[in-house]
Amino acid sequence: MTQKPSNAFIAASWIALGAGMIGFLIGLYRAGMALNEKGYYFTVLMFGLFAVISVQKSVRDRLEGIPVTDIYYGLSWFSTILSIILLVVGLWNATLLPSEKGFYAFAFMLALFGAIAVQKNVRDTAQATKKDDH
Repeated sequence: MTQKPSNAFIAASWIALGAGMIGFLIGLYRAGMALNEKGYYFTVLMFGLFAVISVQKSVRDRLEGIPVTDIYYGLSWFSTILSIILLVVGLWNATLLPSEKGFYAFAFMLALFGAIAVQKNVRDTAQATKKDDH
């Protein structure tokens, strides 16, 4: 049984995604690092967001009996873990203050959580709307 998520949860999910992404991107914009380093962190963020949405979709598809190949399922998880590892390695080797490293790590994780929650809400809302139409 799929129920439409509450408006409060939908709003909280979008706020988490927006706060994580916007905070991360403003931090990059204001950072005194080289453009190639900013590009690296931006790419890791985009890769991570895509990967977690892919994980959420493939896990949900499997739960609902929609076929998902093992290779896609595994690749989704591998990509998610890899994006986190790439961020950790980048921050570990960066010449940033520990507080800045922590900021990027938490903004990244908040954005990933928000992306998963927004994807779940979009899917739950679509299914609830579809069920109401029948």
